[in-house]
Amino acid sequence: MSHSKNMLIKKYTADWITNFTHLKNEIEKGLSGLAYQIEHVGSTSVPNLDAKDIIDMDIIYECESEFEKIKSGLLKIGYYHNGNQGIEQREVFKRNGAFKNEVLDTIIHHLYLCPTNSKALERHILSRNYLRKNEWARLKYQKMKYELAEKANQNKTIYAELKERYVNEFIDLIIEKEKNNL
Repeated sequence: MSHSKNMLIKKYTADWITNFTHLKNEIEKGLSGLAYQIEHVGSTSVPNLDAKDIIDMDIIYECESEFEKIKSGLLKIGYYHNGNQGIEQREVFKRNGAFKNEVLDTIIHHLYLCPTNSKALERHILSRNYLRKNEWARLKYQKMKYELAEKANQNKTIYAELKERYVNEFIDLIIEKEKNNL
């Protein structure tokens, strides 16, 4: 068994919510005057769900003209555009190391830019909302994550591949349930 500090999945902590707020505040400084919304998504956005210690964030925009403005704002505060990494309507932004910011450079996060009609965004929001409301789903998902991390021998890359293969079906199921509840 690995030592807990080397474990991929960490026990839930309310720090994740605080970290999201700190990140959001810093990002908003670069986007003042623009029309967008920032959502905390992914496992760290679900109370009491153990997760990888990475804050997932979606910046949501309505009209295509906003995309370039938001992109430009993100570039100014030290991000670079990394394409969609194979997922339509979900643009990835990463830190470039050129513009130093204590918060943005120390809190590990994934930043995505999505239009309001994005399937990836819908998936993020619906799965998050369902997991927040349904303990059975949260516990099952958490168990799956621990099992996959163990199977991957705590290796991030292998874990991501296994998660892609085995977790998507479960996420599809809970998204369907959430859609039916709307």
